[in-house]
Amino acid sequence: MHTEKETSLISEQGKLNAADQRRLNVWSVAAMGIGSMVGAGIFALLGQAAMVAGRHTYIAFLLGGVVALLSGYSYAKLAIRYPTSGGITDYFNAAFGTGPLSGTLSLMYLLTLMVTIALVAKSFGAYARHLLVGGEASVAWSSIFASGIVILLTLVNAIGSGAVGKAEIILVAIKLSILAILMVSGAAVLDFTQVQEHFHPGWLGIIGSVGLVFFAYAGYGMMANAAGEVAAPEKTIPRAIFLAIGVVIVLYCSLSIIVLAALPPELLLKHPETAVAQAARPVLGQVGFVFVSIAALVATSSAINATVFSAMRVSSALADARQLPGAFNQLVWGRGTTGLFAMVVVILLMMNFIDFASIANIASSTFLACYLGVHIAHWRLLGETKGSPLLVFIGFISMASVLAVFLWNISGQLISLAVIGLVVAGSALVELIMQRQRQPGLS
Repeated sequence: MHTEKETSLISEQGKLNAADQRRLNVWSVAAMGIGSMVGAGIFALLGQAAMVAGRHTYIAFLLGGVVALLSGYSYAKLAIRYPTSGGITDYFNAAFGTGPLSGTLSLMYLLTLMVTIALVAKSFGAYARHLLVGGEASVAWSSIFASGIVILLTLVNAIGSGAVGKAEIILVAIKLSILAILMVSGAAVLDFTQVQEHFHPGWLGIIGSVGLVFFAYAGYGMMANAAGEVAAPEKTIPRAIFLAIGVVIVLYCSLSIIVLAALPPELLLKHPETAVAQAARPVLGQVGFVFVSIAALVATSSAINATVFSAMRVSSALADARQLPGAFNQLVWGRGTTGLFAMVVVILLMMNFIDFASIANIASSTFLACYLGVHIAHWRLLGETKGSPLLVFIGFISMASVLAVFLWNISGQLISLAVIGLVVAGSALVELIMQRQRQPGLS
């Protein structure tokens, strides 16, 4: 049950968004999800996933899509029952109460968004370097471009932006059209026996890589935040979530086959961050490389923009709930808060001092952990959502298995494990400190 304050906020939000309700239909919401997933996923991670799963990369993407569909079911049911813009943090509070567990999970999710921005920005930087100054130029150019796009889009969000709905549909259409041209052209001219020459990881490697590629689907969670802005969320949100994930599964599986058929292993190892654009060269020549690189820059910048916006909303909501310091609601410039600019500093440090593979591991594992928490939250709220216990249980088991195998696969990567541990411990510590401030008499 909502508190009086929550009820008032939801009511006010409903009034403010009344004009938007006819605009955000199934296609608009699905476009947001597709735009987020494609931007944060295939351009950033396909090459990295291929180095783990090899010629079976499409199987990893297919299995990751199934896990995402099961998780999407829980998200859809929760979004229908709690149609607010808070999304995952509201689900945690509803299931666990405003306490240590919900606070820790919510802070973990916020940190995951920050890691996501760092990862996608690194991908943006790599594509920008290859396109604008050449792949042989110093990697310092990648850091310059990556840092620049994060700072620019943070300032854009601080000023204010309302580019959603139809604009997002147009952007998604452009990205998908360019990728469709690459796939059709590749299927027509490539000898797919070349795929067999790529790495042979074995089934544990494939299952472990599902944890890595799950990050490519993680953007579907943002669609639940639109539940308060559609006229019939009980129909629109489930259809949009399943439509978006279904389209992206087909895209990822097809594109992974095309890319591995086009790229020799040595080129994949040399340029994993820009694998999709590299694959366009033998298929469509330099023109294809340029167009795919432009699509990558549009996709990744769009994903960064959406994730910065989400991080702003989540941090503000946590500050309202006194799960973060008031600085996260203290305006400095435009809509930008002290907390937002502090988060950007941390993002820039991660981006410039942690390698791409480690950031990908961190983002994937923390997303899996947070979304695993959504399954648990849904289980506790089944009486409210009227969801299927069987589907929730299967979703929980599948995601828990993927997370366990993924952590086992990266057990030798100390930097990744150290930062993952820091995210969990830091979230718990901050929540403990904030809990004591909420309850001054707590000893």
